[in-house]
Amino acid sequence: MRWPPTAGRPCWRGRAATVRTASTSASRARERRCSLSSAEAEAAAAAAADLGLLSPVSAGARAEAATGDLAYLQAMVDAEVALLRARGLAAEPVDARDLDVRDLALRAGTDGNPVIPLVAELRPLLGPETHRGATSQDILDTATMLVARDTVTLIVADLHATAEALEALAREHRDTPMPARTLTQQAVPTTFGLKAAGWRSLALDARDRLQSLTFPAQLGGAAGTLSALAELPLVSTPLILVESYAAELALTAPLLPWHTLRTPVADLSTALAFTTTALGKLAADTATLSRTEIAELSEGTGGTSSAMPHKSNPVHSALITSAARQAPHLAAILLASLVAEDERPPGAWHAEWQPLRTLLRLTGAAAEHAAALTTTLRVDPARMRASLDLTGGLIISERLATTLGRARTEELLAEAAAKNVPLTALITDRNLTDPAQYTGAAAELVDRALERR
Repeated sequence: MRWPPTAGRPCWRGRAATVRTASTSASRARERRCSLSSAEAEAAAAAAADLGLLSPVSAGARAEAATGDLAYLQAMVDAEVALLRARGLAAEPVDARDLDVRDLALRAGTDGNPVIPLVAELRPLLGPETHRGATSQDILDTATMLVARDTVTLIVADLHATAEALEALAREHRDTPMPARTLTQQAVPTTFGLKAAGWRSLALDARDRLQSLTFPAQLGGAAGTLSALAELPLVSTPLILVESYAAELALTAPLLPWHTLRTPVADLSTALAFTTTALGKLAADTATLSRTEIAELSEGTGGTSSAMPHKSNPVHSALITSAARQAPHLAAILLASLVAEDERPPGAWHAEWQPLRTLLRLTGAAAEHAAALTTTLRVDPARMRASLDLTGGLIISERLATTLGRARTEELLAEAAAKNVPLTALITDRNLTDPAQYTGAAAELVDRALERR
């Protein structure tokens, strides 16, 4: 079968297309719609399906399912049911799996969003009062907050697991010396405990930002005035209805309708982007320290190579980094949607949907990979010690400059270079030249960092 199956013949989605044809008497309009057989429709859907082949970072992650089309559709259905219940009307739950997601997606192309065809499907199930007083953005924004809330819950759990693993590493390696590196070069000694404590601090920063988020329901009606809701029977005041609607969904009641006041999306996107890039720091450090010539760290479950049998690639680090490089740009798109004209904009709102879903998915996947990475990370203290000795004492030049004076230290450096001997060969005080004895307040900094809960 050729792909796509409809190649070679035109097909119009949604409303019938009007085609004007000439005649000897006058121009006449005729309507034509292309209809696919069931088998062709299934084949077309399969051809269009995105199953994660090019998204290994999120394929199979819990956040992938939490942000999938079915999850969004269920959230939209739940929003419609909640609106009926908030009005005091009976409404039984509807399982989104009983609806045709692909059909709704195709029909959404006609009117610009998936809520319109969804309402048409729900009215026979829930009754003619379905969606009364609401607008499409009310339902989709509310669904987005439901999906975001559930996904953020998963992310926070993985951040907690990551922080716990890093706390254990920081305690175990509180006094394990290793080189600190600045601008890619060895600088002064530090400890791996301090590095792990720093990673943990970032994970907790991300957790705190996510836990501070609020997830408001959206209910403003056509233009944010709640006008149609005020006319509905059984509604004493639309403000009370908004509170009841939010309570039905366990969301926050908004102070104002936020159709074009996109603070919830902006806050969410920046917290997600921070989380992903904070985990990117952990990944970047791990990947660097896993290099063959450094080998101070290694992932417990490395990936293989299609060409080189000896490889054990830092796959968790690579996938987290891939997410971290995408996240800021997705957040930028979402922040740009703050510039939304009028009371409901054409395009700014629509531009949020896919970037926000992708950002939720990437952040959730990065957090899941980070938990796996940190709980299996292998640390090589002997290799770290060997790295400290690699420069023959140059790594403690700052200490020498402080104790012997900069001028004397520069003389020693010049002499060592002229004689082609290690700097340590010219100094008899081994305590002075031992890198492990020059880690400053690293141990105390670890202790203080780990007090944070």
